[in-house]
Amino acid sequence: MTDLKTTLVIVDDHPLFRGAMVQALDTRLANLGGEVSILEAGDFKTLQKILSDDIEIDLVLLDLSMPGVSGFSGLLTLRAEHPEVPVVIVSASDDNATISRALGLGASGFVPKSASIETIRNAIASVLEGDIWQPDGLEPVNEADAEMADLIAKLATLTPQQTRVLSMISQGLLNKQIAYELDVSEATIKAHVSAVLQKLDVDSRTQAVIKLSRLGSDAIAG
Repeated sequence: MTDLKTTLVIVDDHPLFRGAMVQALDTRLANLGGEVSILEAGDFKTLQKILSDDIEIDLVLLDLSMPGVSGFSGLLTLRAEHPEVPVVIVSASDDNATISRALGLGASGFVPKSASIETIRNAIASVLEGDIWQPDGLEPVNEADAEMADLIAKLATLTPQQTRVLSMISQGLLNKQIAYELDVSEATIKAHVSAVLQKLDVDSRTQAVIKLSRLGSDAIAG
């Protein structure tokens, strides 16, 4: 169906890597069918702006570490703010624990930066078809860090709206600002905040942000 259009976003703070990806993928995605458009973002805010524009994004290729976000906190934010958009992590940190953690936090795929363009193309095609893609030979691992495992389990209990609220708290927004952004009452946000604190087993917004920051500080840059 030649009238279909597939739009991807490559998110990485290294212009040379983005350029190489665009050039390589642009010539190898023709068999997806229809027109393929590839957008670029050098930081997380740029990605958020692209996603907030009136553009239908089919897939995001996301690095784990870049300006405006660190580690898995970016993935968590995307899953909360745009749950309909599949996210494939493309990272140099490709040990089994990192891959398993990314998939556990909602990534639709994980591709090592060392992978061939053909492998990346196959991953994209697979995810666009609704599958979860991971490197061959990946062995499921138990989270070695008990505190991190506990945090991930608690985050999994949050509703999508609660996750969005937590993400916005981590960005420094006040309750009234979050209420405005989500177009709900401040009382509703206060209820969400209380639920988030209870589920994360913390007493304050600050403690919640500190816990969430572990998703970034614990990840290897790449």
